[in-house]
Amino acid sequence: MNRHTAGLISAILLLSQAHVLLSGEPADPYRWLEEVRGEKALQWVTARNEATLAVLKARPEFQATYDKALEILNSDVRIPYPQIRGDYLYNFWQDEKNERGLWRRTTPEEYAKPSPKWEVLLDIDQLCREEGEQWVFKGARGLYPDYNLFLVNLSRGGGDAVVVREFDAHAKQFVKEGFYLPEAKSSVSWKDRDSLYVGTDFGPGTLTDSGYPRVAKLWKRGTPLASAETVFEGEVKDVAAGCATIHTPERAYDVASRSMTFYTSHTYVIENGKPLKLEIPDDADFGGFFKNQLLVRLKSDWKLGQETYRQGALISIDYDKYLTGDRSFSIIAEPNERSNVISFAGTRNVLLVLMLNNVRSELFAYRLNDGRWTKQRVDAPRLGTLGLVSTDERSDQYYLSYQGFLTPTSLYHVPDGGAMYQARTLPHFFDANGLTAEQFEATSRDGTRVPYFVVRPKKMKLDGTNPTLLYGYGGFEIELLPSYSATTGACWLEKGGVYVLANIRGGGEFGPAWHQAALKENRQRAYDDFAAVAEDLIRRKITSPKHLGIMGGSNGGLLVGVAFTQRPDLYNGVVCLVPLLDMRRYNKLLAGASWMAEYGDPDIPEQWGYISQYSPYHNVRADRTYPQVFFYTSTADDRVHPGHARKMAARMEAMGHKLYYYENTEGGHAAAATNKQQALRTALSFSYLWMQLGLR
Repeated sequence: MNRHTAGLISAILLLSQAHVLLSGEPADPYRWLEEVRGEKALQWVTARNEATLAVLKARPEFQATYDKALEILNSDVRIPYPQIRGDYLYNFWQDEKNERGLWRRTTPEEYAKPSPKWEVLLDIDQLCREEGEQWVFKGARGLYPDYNLFLVNLSRGGGDAVVVREFDAHAKQFVKEGFYLPEAKSSVSWKDRDSLYVGTDFGPGTLTDSGYPRVAKLWKRGTPLASAETVFEGEVKDVAAGCATIHTPERAYDVASRSMTFYTSHTYVIENGKPLKLEIPDDADFGGFFKNQLLVRLKSDWKLGQETYRQGALISIDYDKYLTGDRSFSIIAEPNERSNVISFAGTRNVLLVLMLNNVRSELFAYRLNDGRWTKQRVDAPRLGTLGLVSTDERSDQYYLSYQGFLTPTSLYHVPDGGAMYQARTLPHFFDANGLTAEQFEATSRDGTRVPYFVVRPKKMKLDGTNPTLLYGYGGFEIELLPSYSATTGACWLEKGGVYVLANIRGGGEFGPAWHQAALKENRQRAYDDFAAVAEDLIRRKITSPKHLGIMGGSNGGLLVGVAFTQRPDLYNGVVCLVPLLDMRRYNKLLAGASWMAEYGDPDIPEQWGYISQYSPYHNVRADRTYPQVFFYTSTADDRVHPGHARKMAARMEAMGHKLYYYENTEGGHAAAATNKQQALRTALSFSYLWMQLGLR
């Protein structure tokens, strides 16, 4: 080796060591896969898609699974869930003839018929043909109280970024020279017929580090967007900021919000043209207004004067009294350590509060009389999962759903002043006669009891040979509840598989405390809980590592990524959907910066210290044996970057680990934009699981 060569190598080593010292890790050789639509990256994706399809589509169960899933997804006996808006019920519908879907409406009287007639407002497939776009309908915001004008959100490929266009529901066409916003992660709210509160990409410096609007403006009809008046601003480091008008029968409230983190915010009411900050805890949820009552859901105990309002409680105060300085809040609902307020919504005279009690639903109706709340339990079906579908602010009618693992979803209607009745129900898409659902508890590493559900054949032998799919999420205070999945039932349960739903910490099953127990430096608790459920399934001989598979998406994709890198001995199948995996760079990819209140900031050394202990991308090893993982993501996902799954797959392949990888070209974070794409995802996932876990 000559002196010049030795000097060059020495310089390279010094530069490499300097990079390690500055960043805490060596250079990432797969960073090029973060270029979402880069030519080289897409060539890599295409090659892996082809290889995965060649194996999984050749499986004997693939075609039957795909056909069955598509039949279910396209079925005309599905429930058309209604959204009450003024005099009409609105619905979005996709089927075999309408792959992109129909946005439509009907009257309550017509909806009550077995086969209602629908008025089609917007045919998305036709719009795609006319405009040469692959539009995905992302909802519409109507103008209160008549709902004749809407702001329609259309996404190219299903991402969170949308084009906003004003639509006339009476004329059934877009408004010529009406309100229009180019593609962005915008927030819009009607103030009145001729003005909007708008948060969008107004140019440099108007977005947060998370990619959401930082500046809110008031935009007048007929004027250019550039002339809109700024009414509120947040900080660049915030998650988002914006303004909206909350319309109620009593009055309209103009509200501004600055979300400093995913779980902390400042809320302002705009009075006399000036924002007035609400004096509530930063981590409390502002819940809007009902009967001029300001609603607040607490995430932590709040000591106010001589009164302490408990964590998880839903409380209220008369808004006018609040403005005069009164701070005497009333308690509406106060959960205990095993219950939680899931959601609430108002009709004209009733505040409906949906609660969980040991992961079972309960619905209560609250009325305000002379400043006092009275409570009545709603006589709704029990032992399953309830959901508030839609409420009417002009009357006391509302729609409610009910479902269970083995109970097809039903839609119930409570008419104004009438008794609840079943308006719609799904048929039995799979034979549940030989199946049963049970609830068990596992004990986590620190002694915490973690509940989970098992759906299995009644005559199943406890011999450890049963193919078992364990599903989890464990984050963002999102609860996992029993639900009727026709595709899981027909493609897994009916064929002898066992399905398990884990209620691990990080979720919202038992309120804010259950979620907060697994934040940041305590994140490992969620992963310990998941492993404890897996071990309990094995201990009970429901299954064994050879026949146990796991599945999760988004944060759940991170969950299963951690699971198989920390405990590869427990699993033989992993379906990792639209996952976070590179926790060193997650805060720099798309919306990742908004989740630092959940995971921590990897750019702070002490926080990277605990994040690095579980980051799957940094803990996968060449000298360990892993199950052949199935990664599934979407090129059009503009929330969780597809680079997470790409880089993880590339790193594992370079280490010699076999895996499967499929990336859908559209679909956004849902990873599917049409029923055919959903059916493909279902067929690939279950074909993979039967291949890995089925008896051979």
